[in-house]
Amino acid sequence: MNLPQQSVQPAPFTAPPTTVLSTGLGGFVLLVLIGLNLRPFLTSVGPVLNAVQADTGMGHGMAAIMTTLPFVMMGLLALLGAGLAQRFGERRTLLCALLLLALGCGARLFADGSASLLLTAVLAGTGVATVQALMPGVCKRWFAGHIALAMGLYSAALVGGGALGALASPALSTFYSDWRPGLAVWALPALLAWGLWLWYAPRETETTGIRVSVRGFFGNRRAWLLALYFGLANSGYASLVAWLPSFYVDEGMAPQTAGSLLAWMALFQAAAALLMPLTVRGTLDRRCSLYIVMLLQVLGFAGFALVPQVAPWLWVALAGFGLGGCFSLCLIVSLDHLPGARAAGALAAFVQGIGFLITAVGPWLVGALRDGGGDFGDAWWLHGAIALCMLLLSVRFNPAAYARCMGRLGA
Repeated sequence: MNLPQQSVQPAPFTAPPTTVLSTGLGGFVLLVLIGLNLRPFLTSVGPVLNAVQADTGMGHGMAAIMTTLPFVMMGLLALLGAGLAQRFGERRTLLCALLLLALGCGARLFADGSASLLLTAVLAGTGVATVQALMPGVCKRWFAGHIALAMGLYSAALVGGGALGALASPALSTFYSDWRPGLAVWALPALLAWGLWLWYAPRETETTGIRVSVRGFFGNRRAWLLALYFGLANSGYASLVAWLPSFYVDEGMAPQTAGSLLAWMALFQAAAALLMPLTVRGTLDRRCSLYIVMLLQVLGFAGFALVPQVAPWLWVALAGFGLGGCFSLCLIVSLDHLPGARAAGALAAFVQGIGFLITAVGPWLVGALRDGGGDFGDAWWLHGAIALCMLLLSVRFNPAAYARCMGRLGA
């Protein structure tokens, strides 16, 4: 007797068992301090880049590689970070990562050429990449029920640290008449974060939860869409960090003033990274906020390309607010796709891993255009077009489809 055919539906979307850690106010303080350490090693270079190039003979292409390389490391290590944490323990892995960041920054005090500067970028980038791979999962586990606030604070601290780097490093370099101390000083807050993590981080983070492999997401189309979106939507940040001061110096602006534009951008990034997640609390549908931040990016890059000398602070503010809000919302949307902290953290690591590799192309492309005789205008139009495409792509992130798109991953 032939039995009637029945369609097979995907298994219900269920969360793996997860231990929620209550870390209180101290957990938020530690989260913010770690975030503050993740960008100064990048943003401190742009305001003094002309001095670095004059002192070391570094060309535009090599300067772009020095900024691009950490993003490459962020991508590669994000894919490996979860595995390192599962093998050696999340607490020990993050302690080692913070030490690498401190070492990479501190070694810049003795840098005397392009090769040594690239080595410091590799060391610091490795530390930052490992931290970034693990922190979204830590946030979801430590602050369950407050993920939007936690990710907003983390992202705001991350880009706020970028503002500190852009402001403090050129001032210190001017004070010492040498660019090296302004770049090396960021080893100190990294060591402080290392000490607080050693003292405060719950030891349960080493064994809590089930093991989830990042490799499982390579065959999932939604994971690739999230990674592509993250990488392209944030590519403008990498290019601006590398080239915004140089762009306005070429436009006739004083180097110190041009460097302060990068700090101004980072301040608006920090505000958006904190405020935009708060606008989506209580709902899983983040699309309206994504539309807003991508539109602001389009307007900012259009201003750079068309009328850079007219209200440059406005264009920087628009681009910065759009980029800051985009970064935190991208991470939140990734975490929304899976309910379990381990699985969601692994997905966020995959998204950042592939995404940062895509992001890394931006500064290199701008440097290649300049070495090839082009100008910044073409690069800004390209980033504006990318932002417009990402705005249109945002419609795909309907939370009603998350369970179907992820299938059995994380179940």
